[in-house]
Amino acid sequence: MDDEHTAWYKEPCAQCSAVDWGVSDEGRFYCRSCHNVIERTKEVVETTYTPGSTRVSTIGRGARTKRPERGHLWMVCEAFQFILRNQANALLRLGVSPHFKDDVLCQLWRLYVQKSRQAYTNNPVRISKFKLRNLDSDSDSAARSPAISASDTDGETNLSSSVGSHAESSSDWSQGSGSVDIVSYLTTRLKRGSVLMSMKKTLALIHLALVWSHEPLTLSDLLRLVKEGHVPYVNAYEELPEEMKLDGRDGLVFKVESVPSHQVVHKEAQSLLLFLQLPAFPPINQQSLLHPALLSLRYLTDANLPDELHPWVCKLMECAGMADQKLHTIDPVSCPSLPLYDVQTVALIIITMKVLFGLDDLTEWDLSNKVADLDDSGNMFNLRRWYRLMQAALIRAQQRRDQDVARKQWKPKKPLYPSRKEKYVIMKKKRTAEQVQACFEKLSSCPVAVQPPDPSSFRFCWGDEEGADGPSLHHKRLDGVLTRKQNISTASNSTYWHPALRPCDPRKCKSHYSEMEATLPRSFVWLLQLFSFLLDVKPAYLYEEVLRMERRVLGSKTPRDGQVRRGKRSRSSRSRSRRETRMPQRGGKIKTR
Repeated sequence: MDDEHTAWYKEPCAQCSAVDWGVSDEGRFYCRSCHNVIERTKEVVETTYTPGSTRVSTIGRGARTKRPERGHLWMVCEAFQFILRNQANALLRLGVSPHFKDDVLCQLWRLYVQKSRQAYTNNPVRISKFKLRNLDSDSDSAARSPAISASDTDGETNLSSSVGSHAESSSDWSQGSGSVDIVSYLTTRLKRGSVLMSMKKTLALIHLALVWSHEPLTLSDLLRLVKEGHVPYVNAYEELPEEMKLDGRDGLVFKVESVPSHQVVHKEAQSLLLFLQLPAFPPINQQSLLHPALLSLRYLTDANLPDELHPWVCKLMECAGMADQKLHTIDPVSCPSLPLYDVQTVALIIITMKVLFGLDDLTEWDLSNKVADLDDSGNMFNLRRWYRLMQAALIRAQQRRDQDVARKQWKPKKPLYPSRKEKYVIMKKKRTAEQVQACFEKLSSCPVAVQPPDPSSFRFCWGDEEGADGPSLHHKRLDGVLTRKQNISTASNSTYWHPALRPCDPRKCKSHYSEMEATLPRSFVWLLQLFSFLLDVKPAYLYEEVLRMERRVLGSKTPRDGQVRRGKRSRSSRSRSRRETRMPQRGGKIKTR
C-alpha cells in the first residue's frame, strides 16, 4: 500500500541516502532504512459529490502547522463510567445475570458519584479545590436525584451541565490533557484517605456488585478473568469513545501495567463499603454459592479431593461457628466488614485435612501405608498417590501460566503520550517494535501473541477424557482414614498441631509465614502452595487466614509456650515413617521404601 503513495518520490534520504519511503499512520513520509521522518505527506484526493458538481481537493506537500484535534469536554468520572460499563458487559457475555448490571452496579455507581459530589447533587464539588468530605448533608439531595436506568449505563450519564460549569471556571485545564478536571483530580488523589475513583476501585466496585447479586464469582475468579483478558482492565482506556481524547496527564490515572493483588482489591472494596454506607446486603445462606457449604465443593473438585471430604468440612464449619449466615452477610451492625469468601473456604479445607491426615510429615504417610495394605480394589483414597498426581499437574499448570505471562502483549495499541513533543518519538519506537515483532513471527513460524484461554472456574480438569490433567479421585472412599479419626474436633484430637494462636494487631505484627515457614511441616507448606495457586494469592496471605480460622475453631484452648503443638507418638513410629516416606523440599518425587 505504501508503494502506491511513494512510487513518484525518488529523493534520497538525507541521513542514509536510501530511496525506500513509507507512509506513517499520520500520513507523513519516513525512511524504511533509518526511520527518519520528513515533512512530506501523501496526496489525498477527496471527492465529495453534490448534484451537478464534483469538487477535488488535494492536501499540499509542503510543511504546514496542524491545529491539535480536540474532542468533547469530559470529566474523569465519565471515563470511569465507560470503563465500568465495558467491564460489566464483559461479565454479562460470560454468563452473569443482567440484574448485576442494571439493578446493582448502576445504582452503586450513582451512589458513588453522588456521595463524592461529582454528580446528582445540588452542591457539586469545585474543580479548583475538588475536596471530598463526609456528605451526610447531601442525603436529602440523593432522594431528589433521578435514578439511573440501564439506558444511562449504555451511554453517557448526563453530566454536561457539570462539565460546562467546570470548564468555564477552570483556569488550570492543561492544553495537553483531554479531561477537564485531571489536574485537580491528581492533586486530590495524592492526599491520604482519598476516595476518588481509580482503576483498582473499578474492580472493587464490581466485586461489591457481584456479592450483592449473589453471583458465584469470587474475588479470585474476577482477578483471574482480568489477568486472562476476558474483563478489560489493562489498557481499558483504548475502548473509550473517540470523542474522549486522552492525552498528557490522563495517562497517570487510566494507564495501568499490572493487575492488583487479591489483598489490594479487597482493601479497596472495604474502603468503598464504608464510604458508600450501604445497607444490609441480601442474606447469604447455605443455599447460596458464596457460602462455604457450597463453595467448598467447588474447591474440593478442583483439587481432585474425594467427595466424602465435604461432610467433614461442613462439620468443621459448624465447630468454628461459620455456618451462621450472619457471618457471611454484609451488615452495618452484625458484619460491617467484607468477608473473604474464597480464602475462608480454602482455610476450612486445609484445617479439615490437618485434622484427618495430620500433615506433620509423619502421620499422613503412616495412613497412606495403611491404606495401601488394606486397599485391594483401589477404591480407597491414598494421600501419597494424590500428592504425586497433584504435584505433576501443578508443575505443568505453573509452566503454562509462566509461558502465557511471558508471551502476553502488555504494550497498548493506542499509547498515551506524556507530551505532544514526544509523540513522534513514541510512534517511531512503536513502528520499530512492530517490524521486529513481524520478523520474529516469520522466523518462528508462529504468532507471538497468546490467545486468552477459555474462561473457566476451575484450574484443572480431571477425568479419563483427552486433555485432562489426570484421573479423577472424587469417587474414592475415606475408610482407611476415618477408622482412625472419628472425631472432627481439634480440641480432643491428640495429633492435631498448630502454632501459637494469640491474637495480634495486624498493623504491628509482621507476617507469621515468613517467621514460621522453616519450622512448618513440608507437607503442610506444599498444601498451602497448592491452594494459593488455585486462588492466585500468596501463601503467606492464605496462612494468615488459616491461623484466624484455627483461633475460631480452638477458641481459648491454645498452647502457652508459643511452640508448635504436636501429638505424642512413639519413637519407633516416627523413625519408621521417616524411612518409608520423605516429602521433597523442592518439588521432587517421593522416596518410598
